[in-house]
Amino acid sequence: MKLNSIKPAKGSKTARTRVGRGIGSGIGKTAGRGHKGQRARKGGRGKLGFEGGQMPIQRRLPKRGFRSAMAKFSAEVRLSDLQKMAETEIDLAALKKAGVVPVQTEQAKVILSGKLARAVTLKGVGVTKGAREAIAAAGGSIQE
Repeated sequence: MKLNSIKPAKGSKTARTRVGRGIGSGIGKTAGRGHKGQRARKGGRGKLGFEGGQMPIQRRLPKRGFRSAMAKFSAEVRLSDLQKMAETEIDLAALKKAGVVPVQTEQAKVILSGKLARAVTLKGVGVTKGAREAIAAAGGSIQE
């Protein structure tokens, strides 16, 4: 067998149907478009989503949801995540290195979720009011 002798299997490739090529072709005269009417005409399909004047489905259904553009650059950190980390001085780079936040994160905020039983020092990371109290109660500090 040679590369120049390879051909597709018999019947696997069929020629495209040429419409409007005479009565003998089987798809002559109206070329499969039926008789008259909007869809028989050139460009006769109407506007995308048009339902004959009835209120279109994309307008009948309510709007839902919102996808924030900033969501991929900001992250939430739980107190339980800080508890698992080995470092005592925690900043954004340390959170990325530990795998607590994604690499593309530009800002992080510590939230009150879980327990913190050791003293940690936070630098350049946002903190909620409840988390601030929990960190202070554990003997930690926050540097802005």
